[in-house]
Amino acid sequence: MGNCCESMGPQKNTYIRISLPAVCFVWQIAMVLLFGIFIRYNEEADAHWVEHKQQHNLTDIDNDFYFRYPSFQDVHVMIFVGFGFLMTFLKRYSFGGVGFNFLIAAFGLQWALLMQGWFHSLDQDTGKIYIGIENLINADFCVAGCLIAYGALLGKVSPVQLMVVTLFGITLYAVEEYIILNLLHCRDAGGSMVIHCFGGYYGLAISWVLYRPNLHQSKHNEGSVYHSDVFAMIGTLFLWMFWPSFNSAITNHGDGQHRAVINTYIALAASVVTAVAISSMFHSKGKLDMVHIQNATLAGGVAMGTSAEFMISPYGALIVGFFMGIISTFGYVIVTPFLAKSLKLQDTCGVHNLHAVPGMLGGFIAAIVAAFASDSVYSHQGLINTFDLTGEYASRTMSTQGGYQAAGTCVAMAFGLIGGAIVGLILKLPIWGDPADDNCFDDEAYWELPEEEEETIAPVLEYNNHMIQKHQDIAESNFSMEEC
Repeated sequence: MGNCCESMGPQKNTYIRISLPAVCFVWQIAMVLLFGIFIRYNEEADAHWVEHKQQHNLTDIDNDFYFRYPSFQDVHVMIFVGFGFLMTFLKRYSFGGVGFNFLIAAFGLQWALLMQGWFHSLDQDTGKIYIGIENLINADFCVAGCLIAYGALLGKVSPVQLMVVTLFGITLYAVEEYIILNLLHCRDAGGSMVIHCFGGYYGLAISWVLYRPNLHQSKHNEGSVYHSDVFAMIGTLFLWMFWPSFNSAITNHGDGQHRAVINTYIALAASVVTAVAISSMFHSKGKLDMVHIQNATLAGGVAMGTSAEFMISPYGALIVGFFMGIISTFGYVIVTPFLAKSLKLQDTCGVHNLHAVPGMLGGFIAAIVAAFASDSVYSHQGLINTFDLTGEYASRTMSTQGGYQAAGTCVAMAFGLIGGAIVGLILKLPIWGDPADDNCFDDEAYWELPEEEEETIAPVLEYNNHMIQKHQDIAESNFSMEEC
């Protein structure tokens, strides 16, 4: 490919032999020191559990591990397999998609345990953070926000920049989560607001600041090929199957978790059907686009996150999924090309359509559902339990709760946009080893590739492009088996 050989200058920009090891070692050593100072097992993970359960007449079944661990497994798979493989659609950037996802998630969950611990689990008497299985789930949630942001930056930034994005992203997430859940006392079990809305707008703001006017020079690498889209579908299917666990993982025991699974399950199913319908409708020959099937089919799960444990009713969940499939697919067809052309917003994975907008709408939908909640629907005790209307919040009316839910969505958007713009300015400094405009979306910049991949290969038809609207009447072409 000629783009890598036009000049030697751009290639030197990707030299990270010093910066990447330095960042990894320094930050990991910092994690070791901070964990040593602050992190301890909670009473359910500590060896003193034996004495604790005897004193309180408990059994091992009462240990929260046995209740939360199945959900933790599912969420963990979503983070490392689901998100990782979803980002392998680019024909020359599969190593970067799944490999850098692995790196920033592994670092991010450590920083998240500390940041969230300081806000939620810090014992004021001992100055220690006591962690258990629920902390691990929340750390994965925190990481998800950064992985969403990564989707908007995919193929255009260096691994050092991604570590910076994660460091600041986890910090911003912990602060906005504390404001939304603790100060505003919003309910957001599945994270439509604190995860998807924040993560989506955080990544979009960074991408907007890092706008590359000559990114078209890497256009030949920006599309997908047959086998890369199949790998991406693996990520989609893992995410789709485990999303009910994601939305219900930290909900209340019993009816809250049960209801969250049902609502998410139904919304996801509806979004698949409408996404397929809109994808076919917008193609001149009625064909389906894998971009839509990989992404818009998940929009129902994103939008259902906040209201998953509410009494939205099964038909309400179906309506949410129905419209989210339509809105998300429409976004990929119309909105993403418009943003790229008019607002100079280069969103590689289309996180605006899968996370930012469905997350925002999910937050406002939950606000409406909460505002109309009543004793007749929930029962008096059910209403208190679902919205945690105890203590200083016991006198809060449901209309007021709805207002706070809407305010929480606005807080998530503000943190994402403002925080992302600031981080984007930091990443514009010429010290991070990011690729040149003609060297994006290519694993060769940062990975040692197998020998057969390093050889010059014939151009492959770009039948799929996640950034720029495609001509709908592309002639069919045979793919060479030698390139699969």
